[in-house]
Amino acid sequence: MWRAGCLEIGHVRFGRRARETHRRQRRQGALVRPHQLAEWAGHATPDGLQYLLSRSRWDADSVRDDLQQYVADQLGHDDGVLIVDDTGFIKKGTTSAVVQRQYSGTAGRAENCHIGVFAAYATSRGHALVDRDLYLPRSWTDDRDRCQAAHIPDDRTFATKNALARDMIRRAHASPLRFRWVTADATYGQDSRFRRFLEDDLKLHYVVAVPKSQQVHGPRIEDRIRREAPPKAWQRLSAGLGAKGERCYDWADALLPVVGHHEEDAAGKRISGKQFSSEHDSKAANTISTANSIS
Repeated sequence: MWRAGCLEIGHVRFGRRARETHRRQRRQGALVRPHQLAEWAGHATPDGLQYLLSRSRWDADSVRDDLQQYVADQLGHDDGVLIVDDTGFIKKGTTSAVVQRQYSGTAGRAENCHIGVFAAYATSRGHALVDRDLYLPRSWTDDRDRCQAAHIPDDRTFATKNALARDMIRRAHASPLRFRWVTADATYGQDSRFRRFLEDDLKLHYVVAVPKSQQVHGPRIEDRIRREAPPKAWQRLSAGLGAKGERCYDWADALLPVVGHHEEDAAGKRISGKQFSSEHDSKAANTISTANSIS
């Protein structure tokens, strides 16, 4: 039922020829890479699907809205969480849209790639990707001829990954998706504008990672948590398997002072600190987590 429903999403958004192609191909299974699907279905060429994905005219944002409605119907729950993250897609050459040499979390190093920012929706009933956007570096937005050659619309201008994430969260918040929490890594969590956007503008709870060097009225968050959370307050929990084995972290609660922007809240905020043991992933050891619950 889930797969059949997914294949129906956006069907009315395609032109007639694309719908006919889509109707023929969807009988064979889920949409994957054109070459893979054509081979699996016994087709001589992948031309039909390539036309659907590369040359047919359809509104991707309208399909996204259809998807969010479908996910809300199938997976929606009051315990919903929106998860924001970016990932890199390694590419060769320099002509693919927005490709450049930049850090890729997928590769764990700087590579020739393009970066996409994504939003996933998760509840106790399941999870699904619900939005996406392509990060356009300044090396592209400052070269309109290059953008035109890659068919990037003229109205697309430079926006940081954090700005793209805020736009996606705003769209999801206005959609039928039900969620009260947002999670993100330190790329987003270290940005005070991102955290205040969630807390002040959308009145959402959040759990985000921040660098251990993040300043909170002087002392580093890590030092403050170590001082305010006694050893017996810590408990070790597994976050599942990672590339280097099981990811075990030590968790504790510590009440940190509010930032100046919210000094009227004399009670402060409840912050969940994540302390990483030295024997675990060295990259993970550079971050802790900040959680904000709005009362």
